[in-house]
Amino acid sequence: MTPAPTPAPQFLAPAQVAELLSIDVAEVIGLIHEGRLRGAQLGSPARWRVEEASIEGYLAEQSEEARRMALWRQSQTASFPEVWGTSAAHTR
Repeated sequence: MTPAPTPAPQFLAPAQVAELLSIDVAEVIGLIHEGRLRGAQLGSPARWRVEEASIEGYLAEQSEEARRMALWRQSQTASFPEVWGTSAAHTR
């Protein structure tokens, strides 16, 4: 039995990615340069293309960052007894 061929990665134009993420095309190119999205210049003339699978990773990264920021904000507004609990020394 022969192994199933690995599907070729799907690539999207920066404009398509920008529309999906509700950001500007320039921001998509910036994310590629930062390494937060996987992209390559393909074709002739070379044009940026973004690997579709990297979008899911980027969105997961953004979601995790938002979760951490929410926890940070929550910890900044909590009172010390809420954070550390109460002890006999503090309840006298």
